[in-house]
Amino acid sequence: MMEKKVLASQNAPAAIGPYSQAIQANGFIYVSGQLPIDPATGAFAGESIQEQTRQSLTNIQNILKEAGADMSNVVKTTVLLKNIADFADMNAVYAEFFTGDYPARAAFEVAALPKNALVEIEAVAAI
Repeated sequence: MMEKKVLASQNAPAAIGPYSQAIQANGFIYVSGQLPIDPATGAFAGESIQEQTRQSLTNIQNILKEAGADMSNVVKTTVLLKNIADFADMNAVYAEFFTGDYPARAAFEVAALPKNALVEIEAVAAI
């Protein structure tokens, strides 16, 4: 039988619906899509794509820490953008969090994101 463990970090925003921040199962951590919410304030970390991307990735980083993992464990990400024209600016910040062997990734524009965010990022990490 598969064992799964719910992961939650006080250093990332609490789930705003019927889902977990992340689930650890079968040697992987599945991190739910992270909005650019600063857990200290409950508000977006800023209005630019750079600020919002940095906060979304920081939230992922903090959730991974709960399982003793870090960004080097990430094998796949999905980046949802409100505007694909923000791709280059998002990518510049994204490159600050991943070095060496980059994870696989999909990035695409969506019609809308919760709370009118500019970006939402989910991740899968191997441990």
